[in-house]
Amino acid sequence: MNTALSWIKAYVPNLDCTDQEYCDAMTLSGTKVEGYERLDKNLERIVVGQIEKIEKHPDADKLIICQVNVGAETVQIVTGAPNVKEGDKVPVVLDGGKVAGGHDGGPLPEEGIVIKAGKLRGIPSNGMMCSIEELGSSRDFYPEAPEYGIYIFPEDTEVGADAIEELGLHDTVFEYEITSNRVDCYSVVGVAREAAATFHTEFKPPVVTVKGNDEDVNDYIKVRVDDPDLCTRYCARVVKNIKIGPSPKWMQRRLAASGIRPINNLVDITNYVMEEYGQPMHAFDLDTVSGHQIIVRRAKDGDEFQTLDGQVRKMDSEVLMICDAEKEIGIAGIMGGENSKITDNVKTVLFEAAVFNGPNIRKSAKRVGLRTDASGKFEKGLDERNAEEAINRACQLIEELGCGEVVGGMVDVKEPLKPLVELPFEPEKYNALLGTDIPAEDMLKIFAKIDLAYDKDTNTVTIPSFRQDLLGRADLAEEVARFYGYDKIPTTLPSGEATTGKLSYKLRIEQKARDIAEYCGFSQGMCYSFESPKVFDKLLLPADDELRKTVTISNPLGEDFSVMRTISLNGMLTSLATNYNRRNKAVKLYELGNIYLPKSVPVTELPDERMQFTLGFYGEGDFFTMKGVIEEFFDCIGMRKTPEYDPDAGKPFLHPGRQANIIYDGCVVGYLGEVHPEVCDNYDLGTRAYVAVLDMPSVEGFTTFDRKYEGIARFPAVKRDISMVVPKEILVGQIEAVIRQRSGKILENLELFDVYEGDQIEEGFKSVAYSITFRAKDRTLEENDISSAMKKILNGLSGMSIELRQ
Repeated sequence: MNTALSWIKAYVPNLDCTDQEYCDAMTLSGTKVEGYERLDKNLERIVVGQIEKIEKHPDADKLIICQVNVGAETVQIVTGAPNVKEGDKVPVVLDGGKVAGGHDGGPLPEEGIVIKAGKLRGIPSNGMMCSIEELGSSRDFYPEAPEYGIYIFPEDTEVGADAIEELGLHDTVFEYEITSNRVDCYSVVGVAREAAATFHTEFKPPVVTVKGNDEDVNDYIKVRVDDPDLCTRYCARVVKNIKIGPSPKWMQRRLAASGIRPINNLVDITNYVMEEYGQPMHAFDLDTVSGHQIIVRRAKDGDEFQTLDGQVRKMDSEVLMICDAEKEIGIAGIMGGENSKITDNVKTVLFEAAVFNGPNIRKSAKRVGLRTDASGKFEKGLDERNAEEAINRACQLIEELGCGEVVGGMVDVKEPLKPLVELPFEPEKYNALLGTDIPAEDMLKIFAKIDLAYDKDTNTVTIPSFRQDLLGRADLAEEVARFYGYDKIPTTLPSGEATTGKLSYKLRIEQKARDIAEYCGFSQGMCYSFESPKVFDKLLLPADDELRKTVTISNPLGEDFSVMRTISLNGMLTSLATNYNRRNKAVKLYELGNIYLPKSVPVTELPDERMQFTLGFYGEGDFFTMKGVIEEFFDCIGMRKTPEYDPDAGKPFLHPGRQANIIYDGCVVGYLGEVHPEVCDNYDLGTRAYVAVLDMPSVEGFTTFDRKYEGIARFPAVKRDISMVVPKEILVGQIEAVIRQRSGKILENLELFDVYEGDQIEEGFKSVAYSITFRAKDRTLEENDISSAMKKILNGLSGMSIELRQ
């Protein structure tokens, strides 16, 4: 989207800023300016001169000597231009001035070309008369300029005046990057409205009034829309007694600045309104419209149609066509047809302004291989109310420029217009979103500048139809922020746990699980949440096991992915088996993933999703290796108590003599053990494997990241070793529990350093040896303290049929 600053100022007359200020302010308020270019760049000291006398050059047949009146003086200029004569008024660059380029049509020099006084074939020449190309433009935008030669001004142009001003080149063209949701800004009026709000000045849109004659347009044309889903509104007006001619200079200059080549008054008016209002229009020669009837319908598969560019294009039933009573005369929203084009002999014109389905126009443009400025606007979804305003504006220009006689009335075939959106006015919530404290009165002033109407009785803001992007509270808050000024919004810290810039407590626990697992040599794996019901048989689960009650997928990828997993071991064992069968000698894997436990079967509510910390390995290590990883993790997350291990876990997928539930503070938080050999066979895992599973929601309740640090011990420690004969069924954990309980506060450390079974030990017993460290924080321990503690320990152990080893 390109606009000339002069065109913007036509609707924002009090706009007073430099080009860079305009660029910066508009970008900051949300209408991003990609860049700008001054049309008078490198044009200096160029005035209107009148040729008073022409003489032939004595030494060059193709050169002439001109005496040119430039207002303050008469200068001599030697030129080879073939089109000048005495009395012509031409642009003259004076000695020391600059022009943009030359006649060759190549790229313009960045710094322009400085013109200095000199001699041509021995004759002094003090300046240069300019072609339109030397002024940085072309005949595309100045069609009155000669193909070869000097630009000639109209006879009424003032001698000595600023030639650049006369040519309308004291202007700046801005290029915008408009997002697709801001369809209103694909028009000069829309951009001008934004500029007025940005610079806090008055916006004066065009005042549209059409007189029209006493006739009725319905006597000239009938309109029928067969596909209202693709054409929600079709407006038509008729102009008779057409007079084709050039459009006025001001219109040509505005179109040229927007990159549109002026053609004639009729075509220029439709292009002008398209740029001004963002509403594409089309003009048909009414005498070529059979039956004086317009029918909007889909094309037929296989139809061929010749567009205005002379190309024959194939249609299908998804392309919307504009037809008369006999034939197609245009592709809706894209391009008109060769059979109804405007010629110099046109007498009566039918103007069309319609609203077509945006997605359909985009798809149709791709189907027929033709994308135009009109289709680019239609495909974004136009304002239905804008069509009437635009077609009336075109007819107003017809009357003002004397191009024809507008027939009274307008044909308007439309679906019921969508009601305007109304949103509650909630200034406190806007401020909460923005982190500001803007008064409600200031917000209403901003809304008024962009045509958002406020109803005090209902406390609602009515959104104009051209602002299709304003749909909710956040959109209105954004409008406040844009025009209040993003640079004025104070810097504040984010609020709320989710935005404090750190992990939540749950995620911190999970991060520690990853850290410990990787520190211990495990690699992370990710397994499917969808599984096969056959998994439960592979894990040897009984038929009535609760884990067989699953959430069944209603549209599964297949039987192997038909239920949500209730146990995390299948994925882990599958991954270990895959590595084993690829000859990886030792593998350690971990996973953090959910299981899904239904609250009832069949499922009537969302299942209980529980995060599981699953570890598995084969190769180097055993049951106690896995136990060490678990205890390392517990210590890292602040679980200071020693966990207990219950060998009666009853897990059918684990070895019956090498498994245990993990119990912490009386709560089962997980299990670990060696995988049952039969289960290993089911997974084609030909070696011993070990697994551990922790239920993270159960673990989280016992965790803490609070740390209490103590100073270095000031008093010496005392060590005692104790060797016992213990019945095999007694676990070392039970022994340690007694030692900790009986030692009191002076126990510092307890370390198992020997377990022995052999010929020197009675059958059914084992030898267990501990090193016990005592230390007091406030004094040096005496022998009585140590003896008393050891006596209590031995008394407690004797009650378990444990004896000191002799």
